[in-house]
Amino acid sequence: MLVHPQFDPIALDLSKIGIPIAVHWYGITYLVGFGLFLFLAARRARLPQFEARGWTRRDVEDLLFYGVLGTVVGGRLGYVLFYKPGFYAAHPLEILSVWKGGMAFHGGLLGVIVAIALFARARKRPFLEVTDLVAPCVPTGFAAGRVGNFINGELWGRFADPSLPWAMVFPQSNSPLPRHPSQIYQFLLEGLLLFVVLWVYGKKPRGLGQVSGAFLAGYGILRFVAEFFREPDSFLGLLALDMSMGQWLCVPMIIAGAALWIWGRGRGPSTADSAPVLRAGKA
Repeated sequence: MLVHPQFDPIALDLSKIGIPIAVHWYGITYLVGFGLFLFLAARRARLPQFEARGWTRRDVEDLLFYGVLGTVVGGRLGYVLFYKPGFYAAHPLEILSVWKGGMAFHGGLLGVIVAIALFARARKRPFLEVTDLVAPCVPTGFAAGRVGNFINGELWGRFADPSLPWAMVFPQSNSPLPRHPSQIYQFLLEGLLLFVVLWVYGKKPRGLGQVSGAFLAGYGILRFVAEFFREPDSFLGLLALDMSMGQWLCVPMIIAGAALWIWGRGRGPSTADSAPVLRAGKA
């Protein structure tokens, strides 16, 4: 049986040299996630099906800016609305206190969708073409975030059989009983596994929206499974059918993803939908 090492959440404390700044590990994992997205999306932009549409690294950099805003704003508002609406309705100024924690993946996803829609409209590109480009690049960000959760000793799992070799005691949970290290499960499932599947699947031209559909359904399924090992939020517990809030939020993702993938089968790749985009000054 293992014990969580209780890392210091602060990676670098500059106050020791007179600078009132503390760099947290969780912030570093966000930066790593955004950096991986930039690297991977730039590589996908060079694939024939996207290069023919005029995609460049500059487009990817601009898209990252939109995505960062969508992630932060959507993640925060999602947590406020999905998990603690009553508390924040009574304390509205607390919504701005992001340093106290509280981000919801499903809210972040909705925020990113809105951001992508704005980007697609500004660049006059099909929305699903943009999501097909970025979908395989997102799971590495999830993986980085789960590393941050583990370092912080948060979002621990449900109680586990003590005989499980990797069962872990999380002192932060105020319980001496071993738990599943669900952060690691999610790192492996919705992070690494989903990335490998989507990266391989998305290399070849697919029907418009199919890569996006595979992402939605794939994430929804893997997150749904991981939630069986993750401790439900104490202020919510298990809901109807003994399912957690995370699982209920995954259900529409799975349905929408499967429907989008099926819809995309009847449509050619985005390269066949219209002529390549012509840049100013280029033919």
